[in-house]
Amino acid sequence: MIPLALALVALAHPPARVQVSAQEFSFTLSRASIKAGPAIVELANFGEDPHDLRMRRVGGTRVYATPVVQPGDQYDLVAKLLPGKYRLWCSIADHRALGMQAVLIVRK
Repeated sequence: MIPLALALVALAHPPARVQVSAQEFSFTLSRASIKAGPAIVELANFGEDPHDLRMRRVGGTRVYATPVVQPGDQYDLVAKLLPGKYRLWCSIADHRALGMQAVLIVRK
């Protein structure tokens, strides 16, 4: 059972959320920026091919990754994000070169 004080803090500071819609061959973000801290980045595959999501902050080394998401499915990547510009891409085959990339701004 979660203590009441912890539950109230979680309600007061819910994670930032952004949906990344995947189709052949593009990513569309539900919003261009989110607040730094706990975040949920949802990959929703509306395409006909499997896709994944890779995400790295410019100047950073850590790569956040989802598993391969099948058509019609979604996956919630949960992370604590630092402020900065994040490059997003699909790492399957040549999907990135075909346009499956985007930029997400994480602001203070």
